[in-house]
Amino acid sequence: MKHHLMIGTWTPPGAIFTVAFDDEKRTLELVKRSGIPFKEPISWMTFDHARKNIYGAGMKKWGSYTVQSPTSISYHASFDIGGLSRANDADTKTRAIFVLAAKLPPYNVYGNPFYDHAGFLNVFSVDSDGRLDKNIQNAELDEKSAIHGMVFDSREEYLYSADMWANKIWCHEKDHKTGELTLVGSVEAPSADDHPRWVEIDQTNTHLYVLMESGNRICVYTLNPSNQMPVYTGQHYPLIPPDFAKFHPKMYRADVCFCSQSGEYLFATSRSNSPDLTGYIAAFKLGKNGEVERQICLNPTPTSGGHSNAVSPCPWSDEWLALCDDEKGFVEMYRWKDELLGRVAHLDVKEPGFGMNAIWYD
Repeated sequence: MKHHLMIGTWTPPGAIFTVAFDDEKRTLELVKRSGIPFKEPISWMTFDHARKNIYGAGMKKWGSYTVQSPTSISYHASFDIGGLSRANDADTKTRAIFVLAAKLPPYNVYGNPFYDHAGFLNVFSVDSDGRLDKNIQNAELDEKSAIHGMVFDSREEYLYSADMWANKIWCHEKDHKTGELTLVGSVEAPSADDHPRWVEIDQTNTHLYVLMESGNRICVYTLNPSNQMPVYTGQHYPLIPPDFAKFHPKMYRADVCFCSQSGEYLFATSRSNSPDLTGYIAAFKLGKNGEVERQICLNPTPTSGGHSNAVSPCPWSDEWLALCDDEKGFVEMYRWKDELLGRVAHLDVKEPGFGMNAIWYD
């Protein structure tokens, strides 16, 4: 059976690439390059709840794209970064970095500015067709905040955010009618040089996994039943081999983490800052209540990973994981079987900045 995935780029020209993975022949092929606004390459994209719209973090814009089929993707509209007007100026390095779509109504979209002038979470409503409509809220954080990854609990009552520059994990409560956010609180990362980049939550909504970019580790939190705030358990697991940070200081940067669709496994990646050194992909076994039972592997990836090295587990099977790379520009497919990770397909796409994150369409 063929499965289609969409992938964006880090640099202009803006484009959405559709690739097909044949899980019987174990092949990857490029089937469509859909042009989008030149100056809005998508460093992170996500589908809406129905996979009829793509939302993208595109440099200085949030973009909305309509999906009629894997080979029919059309541009709808772009919106400025919300919060501070300086974020949109050409002479600032502020960038739209991450976007998260609600899977439960109201189907709002939540975006994170990054680098400078990034102390707000941008909240957008959508129209009846699921397209971005209005910037309805800019939830204020700290002046020095720069949030990257976010995740909702399964009921979408609480939103957790990883703040790299303020070195915090934030918790917001979501209004079930408007989708707007109210601050619950924040907690400091365990170490001053951790710099939280990504968050994932288990299916029972009891454990939060926080990926530390500079700390190059996964830290395990539980959620306080009284207010749903994260509480650090003291458990942490490496995302690069032991002592590598000692011999190569500031060489590695942890990237993303995601659970498999069954909730039994957690996958995480790291990148290196040199093409001479590889990044890594790690896998963890999770217990029935979300606790981390053990780290299964820590395998080198083919390259440094560049800006990416983002793993994308299949949403309906534990068997397949896509991995994107923008150092050389490729996407690969891995098979997860009997707790062994094997690369089964590779596709080079020689376009500027290709290989950010892959999203599964079918």
